[in-house]
Amino acid sequence: MANTLLPPEERNLTPAQVEALDKRRERGHTFLVIAGQFTVMATVLLLWVGQDLKYSPGWMKPMAYYFFILLVLTAIFGLAGLALRRGTPRID
Repeated sequence: MANTLLPPEERNLTPAQVEALDKRRERGHTFLVIAGQFTVMATVLLLWVGQDLKYSPGWMKPMAYYFFILLVLTAIFGLAGLALRRGTPRID
């Protein structure tokens, strides 16, 4: 009997497909960890962004640029990680 806790599209997978599914979810988990690390870095960088925006002359605002780059990377890795982790996680 099929496991009813699994989504219908995952109930009749071959062992090779299950392995590919596990690798995809592991990659998604890795991307979520990377997004978390970028979030911590952006939080620390936030301490300097306000001062950089206020006191740096003209367009020379490197801390602000680094902060916005980190925000974009966080969003990219976070969304990619969530997309790859979709489905029911494996229970060990």
